[in-house]
Amino acid sequence: MHWDQLADETELNQTVNALKSHGMDCRVAENARAAREQVLSLIPAGSEVMTMTSRTLEATGLNAALNEPPFVSVRAKIMALDKQTQGTELKRLGCAPMVAVGSVHAITRSGQVVVVAQSGSQLPAYAYGAAKVIWVVGSQKIVSDLDAAFKRITEYCLPLESERAKKAYGVSSAVNKMLVISQETVPGRITLVFVKEKLGF
Repeated sequence: MHWDQLADETELNQTVNALKSHGMDCRVAENARAAREQVLSLIPAGSEVMTMTSRTLEATGLNAALNEPPFVSVRAKIMALDKQTQGTELKRLGCAPMVAVGSVHAITRSGQVVVVAQSGSQLPAYAYGAAKVIWVVGSQKIVSDLDAAFKRITEYCLPLESERAKKAYGVSSAVNKMLVISQETVPGRITLVFVKEKLGF
């Protein structure tokens, strides 16, 4: 399987329609710059924003843009806390921000979104805690079904993320926790911006 191959128009449109039918807003951007502009237009100035660790956010410039005024950076608040003495407050901040922005690892053509993590720190905000969730996703992450999603994650994403983690932290990564979203019940809560470029893993 070519896990980094961009989806064609038919596959992209099918996935967009499936996600919309599952309660998620879905948009398409031609490139990283257009995706960045779309995301910024969705977040009012003064919003409390939590950006998740993501190669996609780095590539679009959103990581930098959302962690400075006119937005209120949750990540900056977390970094200012002492992990030993303020661990509970740290977790609360990360679990329930006003807006959570990040990416995902795979999306099925039938409209299921799959996110995996080593620690699981971003999953509570995505699943329930954040009032608004925005995902920016390269269209190469579209797969046929959940079996293909799991294969993409283990065969493609994990080795690349482990390589990155070794360079950054000196340790390998692991698929310890997984979130599958098949339906969003709160209208307008989740917005996914597909990008017609290869972004992230």
